[in-house]
Amino acid sequence: MSSPSEPVAAPRRIKEDRHFVTALARGLEVLACFRSSDRMLGNQELARRCKLPKSTISRLTYTLTKLGYLEYVEDTGRYRLGSATLSLGSTMLARMDARQMARPLMQELADASQAMVSLGMRDRLSMIYVENCRSKATLTLSLDVGSRIPLATTAMGRAYLAMCPPEERRELMDRIRRSDEAAWPRIRQGIEQAIQQYREFGVCASFGDWQKDVNAIAVAFWPAGGRSLMAINCGGPAFQLSPEFLMTQVRPRLMTLGARLEYGGH
Repeated sequence: MSSPSEPVAAPRRIKEDRHFVTALARGLEVLACFRSSDRMLGNQELARRCKLPKSTISRLTYTLTKLGYLEYVEDTGRYRLGSATLSLGSTMLARMDARQMARPLMQELADASQAMVSLGMRDRLSMIYVENCRSKATLTLSLDVGSRIPLATTAMGRAYLAMCPPEERRELMDRIRRSDEAAWPRIRQGIEQAIQQYREFGVCASFGDWQKDVNAIAVAFWPAGGRSLMAINCGGPAFQLSPEFLMTQVRPRLMTLGARLEYGGH
């Protein structure tokens, strides 16, 4: 399932950059509003998610429809993503060497652990799955390529935070705090504990922190070839994957997988 909608407006300091094209940014924000669980969205919902006036959203959706990035569905009066976005996403995935290299190794781990193994990249305050492998176990999580999970409370997101440069981590922590001031003390404690855990054990865990019935561990790595930081997790239903099993049996395999992907599969 997708993470809750988060504000997608550009940070203030970016908006003050004279090279920053606000109209382009707003159009991209509209496209970023669509989650894997959203079949269609109307102007009102897009305005709420983007925190922009509905009149502005109407002009943006009209333009994006003309360019093929959105399709207008007359029966519902709402929009769905158009084929132009599909071509962008498929081109990126096709050129992602780490994804193609990772898949057979991920499937091996998924089968051995009877769990789900996923590869992800960060987008704002979420991690997006770019590859996903399931075991033949009866129950696995209902997530697939394109699914979003929260950065702050998941094993994959915490692994990303543990490995990203300190300046980026400080900025992300500040954005996470501003997105939910009330929950921030608990969220910060979980992230700080996960970072310490990464230093000690080489993985980050989320045992019921994201969803109470889901356990997972994750590692982050810099893919060979200079791509952006990625993370890979292994998780599933808590009754099926205990913390002890994940930390003792799965952790060494997951760390080896991350290291192999960092060094080009060798």
